[in-house]
Amino acid sequence: MRNPLQLVFDFLSPPPATPSLRQTISPSTPSSSPASNSNVTVSPFISVASPASGAGRMPLASSHRPLVHPRANRETVLEGMHVAYLFQRVRRRSIGFVVGPDGLEVRAPKWVTIKEVELGLQERGEWVLRKWAEMQERQKNIRQIEWREGASLDYLGAPIHLHLSPENGRSELNDQRELLLALPHNAEPSQIRDAVQAWLMREAKVLFESRLNFYAPLMGVQWRRLSLSNAGSRWGSARVDGAIRLNWRLIHLKPDAIDYVVVHELAHLHEMNHSPAFWKVVASILPDHMARRKELQKENLANWA
Repeated sequence: MRNPLQLVFDFLSPPPATPSLRQTISPSTPSSSPASNSNVTVSPFISVASPASGAGRMPLASSHRPLVHPRANRETVLEGMHVAYLFQRVRRRSIGFVVGPDGLEVRAPKWVTIKEVELGLQERGEWVLRKWAEMQERQKNIRQIEWREGASLDYLGAPIHLHLSPENGRSELNDQRELLLALPHNAEPSQIRDAVQAWLMREAKVLFESRLNFYAPLMGVQWRRLSLSNAGSRWGSARVDGAIRLNWRLIHLKPDAIDYVVVHELAHLHEMNHSPAFWKVVASILPDHMARRKELQKENLANWA
């Protein structure tokens, strides 16, 4: 039987002579596998910053939230700590362990037994708790967006400012990097938020498609469908049938980070794992992918709540 374990670890840069952002855009590096088992692979997901060098594992301080997923349907004990996680049966080839803002999610194909799932969790208990502690530290640094006239947020790595412009027929970005929102001056914060999100998602869809179309021929692959996600902990994912999912909030980040995620996901159409062969594909397009990945791991996106 194939080894069922696969760590889904996707948080997630133009190749030599890649055009600049005006023509195209540009993505980072493999981190060491969180598992000691060489048969376990890691598939694209948002990762959090690693503990400082020499610091060893990051302890789960008492100030951190318990690891209890709000939709938990299974429980276990990892490293002496009670953990409630969301378990799902999905169409995939291996078990996926995901540590996100809500907690731990475990996804497994139908042929994997619960005993095998539990074994995988126990083998990676320290990794799960460390990632949860890191995620909590990361959440502390997430800034809140004020949905009002003059508020700012990042677009392609640089700030833009919100301006209520009822005379506009549709939202648009002007040369002064003001996002003119087709809303009345007395618009509610929720209306402003929804209008900004709708504009950003439209921009993201157009941009992501152009980057996929640019890189896919260079990599000898063909993507079939793009969908936008709003995952709290995943930058992107790819399926064997060529379906690509990218987090629309990537549009906040610099072009290099966006391109890294695009190339990362397209590389999975060659290798559905994080094996040396996978990273060789990524490096052939983005020689500086490790630096890009490290920068991506530092990102703290604003809170859209």
